[in-house]
Amino acid sequence: MLTHTRAVRVFAYAAPVDMRKGFDGLGALVEQQLGRQLLKGDVFLFVGRSRRRAKVLHFDGTGLVLLTKRLFRGRFARPWCDEGAQAVELTVSELSLFLEGCELAGRWKLSPPAVDEKVLAVGSGL
Repeated sequence: MLTHTRAVRVFAYAAPVDMRKGFDGLGALVEQQLGRQLLKGDVFLFVGRSRRRAKVLHFDGTGLVLLTKRLFRGRFARPWCDEGAQAVELTVSELSLFLEGCELAGRWKLSPPAVDEKVLAVGSGL
């Protein structure tokens, strides 16, 4: 089970993925297609074309973790709704809802935007 704080960034790959891919294949998508560093600690979500399987790839500080989930009923939401987008950013809460099979996760923002400390400092007159 993934246990993370809101500080972790979650990216859903915005195209269907061949679910036969493992650590190396998914890692190559992260670095070559998304231009992100796999070992930075971000979480990456991949969904197959049939939307019955999803994989989560994450570096936990000691090694790569690959979580796989297959739904027996229903389908995962489509994280590739936005045309031309490479990835859709989710919160940890949205990832949890997504993996539970929630149809809204990945389509609409379910969590409020992150609070920017600079905006708070300016707004408070400090």
